[in-house]
Amino acid sequence: MTRPEEQPHVVVRDRRRIDPETGQVRPPAADAEATGPAAEEVPVAEGAADADGGGRHAAPDAEPAEVDPAAELKAQLDERTADLQRLTAEYANYRKRVERDRELVVTTAKAQVAADLLAVLDDVERADAHGDLTGAFKAVADKLVGALTKAGLEPFGHEGEEFDPSVHEAVQHATSPDVSGPTVTAVLRRGYRFGDRVLRPALVGVTDHEPAAAEEPTGQQQD
Repeated sequence: MTRPEEQPHVVVRDRRRIDPETGQVRPPAADAEATGPAAEEVPVAEGAADADGGGRHAAPDAEPAEVDPAAELKAQLDERTADLQRLTAEYANYRKRVERDRELVVTTAKAQVAADLLAVLDDVERADAHGDLTGAFKAVADKLVGALTKAGLEPFGHEGEEFDPSVHEAVQHATSPDVSGPTVTAVLRRGYRFGDRVLRPALVGVTDHEPAAAEEPTGQQQD
């Protein structure tokens, strides 16, 4: 009795990534089993293809570029630091300007008060020259001069100093061989300055240098 011819054994492997029954993604091991030479492709249902994102050969969507949080935070920190440094510099310049303006106002006020008292100082100096500055009057005058000097008032214009047209006003002029250049030889009214500001120039007499006359010969020449 002859045995019926055996039909060839056909193995069909399902290579779909999505399980049509559960709808879940199959693990990679399932794909590895489907790589044999006898594997045959099983048509994939339309619903399963849509669930798989358009089929095996669909191009993946381009992912957006990731932003480094540390770099973004550092950029913001640098920007805030620059703003703080700019504000600090502006405030420092503002303080310096305010201090400079305040010092200028105070100095101008002191100079104005000192200029108003110059006539009193002239009277005190004339009284001292005539010997009338004695007793309580001398004590008050000394305190006044000391206070003005401490505030910044400085007298100038003394005999023997070099003539300076920026601070001296010449009202007398003479010549003499005893001086080497324009020299103050008389002070008619003392000058005063307050810091770098000249409150009043000094009225002075100036003597210029005059070469000495040539000496005459002592002996006469014989004819």
